[in-house]
Amino acid sequence: MTDSQPTTAVLLAAGAGTRLGLGPKALLPFRGRTLVEVLADVLLDGGCREVVAVLGAGAAEVRGTADLSRCRVIENPDWAGGMGGSFRAGLAAAAPGDHVLMALVDQPGLAPETVARLIAAHRPGRVTAAAYRGPDGILRRGHPLLLDAGLRAGAAETATGDAGARHFLQAHPDLIDLVDCSDLSGGEDLDTKDQLHLLD
Repeated sequence: MTDSQPTTAVLLAAGAGTRLGLGPKALLPFRGRTLVEVLADVLLDGGCREVVAVLGAGAAEVRGTADLSRCRVIENPDWAGGMGGSFRAGLAAAAPGDHVLMALVDQPGLAPETVARLIAAHRPGRVTAAAYRGPDGILRRGHPLLLDAGLRAGAAETATGDAGARHFLQAHPDLIDLVDCSDLSGGEDLDTKDQLHLLD
């Protein structure tokens, strides 16, 4: 059974990129634009009805540099407290009744096809997560992940510190459907300078 309910994307772009040391990752140059702009378009092109971009570190600079006219932009003043606050803020800002697809701004390999695949595979009452095969051939859960509208409140309650959906997913492994997206991307997050090749 597939689901035709609309999906809002929440693009988590509030971090300072401390480990990378190049300022907010949202502003990293990518495909002639900024990373946050490109990923917002990827989410829309993949079938999301709206993109809520959650800013934090360097929010004024991001707003002034990136063209986010296709997004609804919100700011998490407590971004330094970890991803949990941005996760909750994004969930609260998404249109009531929509499913929510959570995406990370530091995942340059995200493709519209990945987003479309998750939306197409989603079943009511479930969490649909992109998964990627490692060198060992094992399929591991990654991002983005699509939260059913009915699970939003429960996921928000458990988002604290640096944990977005992690605690909720650990408590409800029976609700998770993995969708293999290894043919589209390796699913890597851009965290350190030795990963800057992901922007090539």
